[in-house]
Amino acid sequence: MYVQLRETADELARVLWREHTVYRERGGGVVIRGEHVRRWISLAPTGGKDRALLRAGRILDGGTTAPARSEIVVDLTSGTAELATICRRLLADVAAGVDAAPGPSRAGRPKEKAGKQAKPGRRPRGSRHTSPGSWFVLLCVAAVLGAWLYSLFGRAGY
Repeated sequence: MYVQLRETADELARVLWREHTVYRERGGGVVIRGEHVRRWISLAPTGGKDRALLRAGRILDGGTTAPARSEIVVDLTSGTAELATICRRLLADVAAGVDAAPGPSRAGRPKEKAGKQAKPGRRPRGSRHTSPGSWFVLLCVAAVLGAWLYSLFGRAGY
């Protein structure tokens, strides 16, 4: 199945993008990355004969991939042109999702740390310094290590 996915992915990649990278993913599927358009497409086996799960998503800053925004099960026996049309539709859905506003405007809101939102009923943490509980654990580990080293080397004269 991987050979069929790889061949299909190579054909699709040449039709969709001039610049692309095709590689195998962990689950046995194949990923096509178009760095210049900041999008990716993946073909993964579904367990059915000549069928694959086609997913599309975007590439984030730094090169990591965002989770798939669109997916569909396709028949691999259909022609490359038909699969390319389906891919273009999925990529258009991904692009429309990126261009749409992600939510309410952040104007007038206090600044929050990236990716972190305060939980209701809790006060936000003021800093990221080591807590007293962490210091206690570190001291215990240091004490055990010191006792072990003392037992090995401390009584050398006896």
